[in-house]
Amino acid sequence: MTVGTPAARSACSAHLEQMPLVAVLRASHADAYAPVVEALVDGGVRSIEITLSTPGAIASLPRLRDLVGHRAEIGVGTVTSVAAAAAAVDAGAGFVVTPVVDEAVIARCVAADVPIFAGAFSPTEIHTAWSAGATAVKVFPASTLGASYAAHLRGPFPDLRVMPSGGIGIDDIVPWLEAGAVAVSVGGPLLGDALTGGSARELAQRTRRAVDLVEKWRTR
Repeated sequence: MTVGTPAARSACSAHLEQMPLVAVLRASHADAYAPVVEALVDGGVRSIEITLSTPGAIASLPRLRDLVGHRAEIGVGTVTSVAAAAAAVDAGAGFVVTPVVDEAVIARCVAADVPIFAGAFSPTEIHTAWSAGATAVKVFPASTLGASYAAHLRGPFPDLRVMPSGGIGIDDIVPWLEAGAVAVSVGGPLLGDALTGGSARELAQRTRRAVDLVEKWRTR
């Protein structure tokens, strides 16, 4: 059985095609985002997800978009309702990410032509999300499955695009890309303590290492 093709599907951005790495930011408040976002973009990250579990996330989005300009895109994650998806789209989110399959949320993003990465775990959930029009399916939590899961999914779902997320370390990025992931989503192992006053220098080092790994993989 192959995955169905929806009437419409938003494409991944040029930013994500160029650098298939998404940095996921969670903080006690969105006020902590700006310097970390700037450091990530300076280091070569081109797609950044701010999460709705962070207070003030939506309100911070226009300022963050102005900060990065055309260098990067800012998406909104932890979206679990149509209302939240609409708020993210209206605020200018470059993409939307969900932790679950919600076909109404996917439809709202598809209608707005905003890339939607819908969270799923089982083959049934993955099939549902992809058939509903997800730009790619966010395999979550990915660390419990391993990169070979993406390769196994290619058998029944040859056209599927996946973006793993959840517990992925910097050294796990390339194995997932090699297994066929369209991009890899990384949070804590990349951010470390940067959002709680940690070393900016160490964040820059981790960012450069992650970006270098991806760039070397792309040029093989």
